[in-house]
Amino acid sequence: MAALQIPNSESQIPAELLISRIMQIHANLSKLESLKPSKQVNSLFTHLVKFCTLPSSIDIKALPQEVQTMRESLIVLCGRAEGLLELEFATFLTKLPQPLNNLNLFPYYENYVKLATIEYTILSENGVQQPKKVAFVGSGPMPLTSLIMASHHMKSTHFDNFDIDEAANHVARKIVSSDSQFEKRMKFQTCDIMEVKEKLGEYDCIFLAALVGMSKEEKVKILGHIRKYMQAGGVLLVRSANGARAFLYPVVEENELLDFEVLSIFHPTNDVINSVVLVRKPSF
Repeated sequence: MAALQIPNSESQIPAELLISRIMQIHANLSKLESLKPSKQVNSLFTHLVKFCTLPSSIDIKALPQEVQTMRESLIVLCGRAEGLLELEFATFLTKLPQPLNNLNLFPYYENYVKLATIEYTILSENGVQQPKKVAFVGSGPMPLTSLIMASHHMKSTHFDNFDIDEAANHVARKIVSSDSQFEKRMKFQTCDIMEVKEKLGEYDCIFLAALVGMSKEEKVKILGHIRKYMQAGGVLLVRSANGARAFLYPVVEENELLDFEVLSIFHPTNDVINSVVLVRKPSF
């Protein structure tokens, strides 16, 4: 991996260097037969994340078409690898006597703790502290945000986790079933969120995971659907990405949220990847 030396994180990385490094990693990832966790996969993604969190002034919208196409492909690869890592780790946790006491063994656990703290702070500042009922859309096999929120921040809230993949929900249920108190407060539903309608009106707050709606068109469609059915005055927390972090996750633009009242937009500058956008459905 000598060719992937990472520049000093104090100074900004030039856009050309950043793009060439990311294209190199993308080429290496594309050649792999599997994205399941392995020494090679883990090493490539560790380098990728480091590059994408370096200070840079890159403008994603201004990238040439070939780089845009590579970025779209890379986001799909990242999503696939993330799902496989979570599934492998969640399956390992279910074999332990107390899976909920060992969540911190997950490689990106601290990152989720930081992100949940940021999100809870933003929600609190906007009047959402102990919502009765929360939905998390795209919870996956390791529903870390729901688990961290439920144990550290929203200690009486009921969480409904939605995911399109029954295998992911099956493992997540097994993790939660190890604690009867948690099991009462946390449910998992397998469905496409576009098929959930009136039920969306039950929640004070809805979280939309970054990888739900990979393309712009899909994301806009999902946002419109949630807005239509969520309760008036309810809030939606949307995960996005900014700058070079947009090579890892889809970006939600402000002009895609015109039907909402935008309450807060937060872009991290530390090792947290996701931007946080909080919007409210107007009451009128």
